[in-house]
Parts: sequence; C-alpha cells; structure tokens
Amino acid sequence: MDDLLYDIRQCAICSEHLPLGPRPIVAAHSDAKIIIIGQAPGTSVHKTGIPWDDPSGRQLRKWLGVTDEQFYDETKIALIPMGFCYSGKGKTGDLPPRPECAPQWHKPLLNKLPNIELVILIGMYSQKYYLKKKAKKTLTDTVANYKDYLPKNYLPLPHPSPRNRFWLTKNPWFDVEVLPELRARVKQLI
Repeated sequence: MDDLLYDIRQCAICSEHLPLGPRPIVAAHSDAKIIIIGQAPGTSVHKTGIPWDDPSGRQLRKWLGVTDEQFYDETKIALIPMGFCYSGKGKTGDLPPRPECAPQWHKPLLNKLPNIELVILIGMYSQKYYLKKKAKKTLTDTVANYKDYLPKNYLPLPHPSPRNRFWLTKNPWFDVEVLPELRARVKQLI
C-alpha cells in the first residue's frame, strides 16, 4: 500500500489541466473498513494536503457521527476522491474531477483494501462511476433510493458542501432516513 500511495502522490498525468499544479490527496490503509469516495479537493484542501479539511469535511464528519480522530484514522476510513487534485474553478463552483484519476488509481487502491464493508459515494460523479446504470437520473433519486445499494455496501450521499443547504432543506427525508442509517453503519464498523 505504501508504494501505491507514494505513486499516487507523485502523479502528474493531468498537470497541464490543473490551475494550481498537481497535489494528489489520498488517505488509505489496508485495514480500513470504510471508503469515502468524494469528488476532488478544493483550494483549502489543496493548500493543507489534508482530505476534507474544510467546511464540507466538518459537515461530513457530523453526518457520519465521528470525531476528527476517527475520521482521519486511515486504518478505519480510507479517503479517496474521484479526482485527486484540485481541478479549478467553474461557473457555479469547482470544476468536475479530472477524468484521468479514477481509471488510473481506483482499481489498484481497491485491490489493496480487502476489508471494506461500506463505500460511501459522495456526489454524482462517484455515484455514476460506481453505480453505473443502477444510478438514478438525478442525485436526489439516487440518494432517496439508498436502500437499493446497501446490499452491495454502497451508500450514496449528496455533497456536504454549505452550498447544498437548499437541497437539504428541500429534502428533509435525508436527515430522517439516510443519516441514521449512515451513522449506525459507521458506528458498527468503527
């Protein structure tokens, strides 16, 4: 695992597309039982090099019901983005994750994570990549039908960005149904 993580952190396959240059962000250990597959680091995370070290990460830890220490314990939770580097700013937020990363690095990483019992898919990029045709037409429909994916150990979530406050207000069932299921599974595995 150490050699693979080193190789990922040295990756520069899409460097010409990265406004801040390459700085792949990943955290994993072969003992981890949970994988969180997010989108791509933002500028705060790019600066610190610490996954989910921003307001979205704080919200995600609340959703999971874990402490910072639990969240950053690589032997418990692997943190793997769809795009390992900050991809740049778009019209309505950050650009999508670079398409080179997941095909290049996810399978080798998953092969080194034999104990995974829960894969948390954050946002539509990870959901479409992993759920393929089983993903619903919208993120809302995919998350609402989260029980369909639990037999395969997938649990889809919206992005915990502060920008998603409107989505959370519009979909109160998320707090009532999905978060208790998420917290119970995480607690069981940690």
